[in-house]
Amino acid sequence: MSLQKINLRTVVLILMIIAATAMRFVSYEYKWMSNFSPVGAIAMFGGVYFADKWKAYAVVLLSLYASDVVINYLYSHTWMFFTGDTFWNCVCFSLTILVGSLIKEINIGTSVLILLAPVTIHWLIMDMPWINDAGGLYPKTLAGYAESLYNAIEFERNMLFGDAVFGLILFGGFELAKKKFSALRPRTELAL
Repeated sequence: MSLQKINLRTVVLILMIIAATAMRFVSYEYKWMSNFSPVGAIAMFGGVYFADKWKAYAVVLLSLYASDVVINYLYSHTWMFFTGDTFWNCVCFSLTILVGSLIKEINIGTSVLILLAPVTIHWLIMDMPWINDAGGLYPKTLAGYAESLYNAIEFERNMLFGDAVFGLILFGGFELAKKKFSALRPRTELAL
């Protein structure tokens, strides 16, 4: 493959996602930062900026899966390649990527969607007692679901803050880079 065939935009997007994914390991060292991570921002960022949407799914899901495996090892000292949450996390992040792929321009309205969609999707799915048993803490009823949602607010708040900070870094950084380097703009923008 010649260097001319390498898409600089894709390489930059992948490197930004890998760098943001590495920030997940900070919360392992600093427990008070539980759930303050870039995962929602990464999924939304990939959905918005990859022109080939299959790349968004492949890069984002692979980076989040690989970091999950390492994080699980750090906590348990056992390599776990599939946990009870793996499938449902992939569902949540796939839905977030899908929402991101529907965004055609960044403005105030889409910025609110970019901020709120990942945490809302994660909260509504991952806190279902039918999916996340939480050690049998919540009954598998609508009342148990409501209690689970309420008790998860603290963790989801941290995820919202993480999505805000990392979203600002990812989206803001890439938008600034696009203004400076035309190679990072999609072909449709270059034609204008």
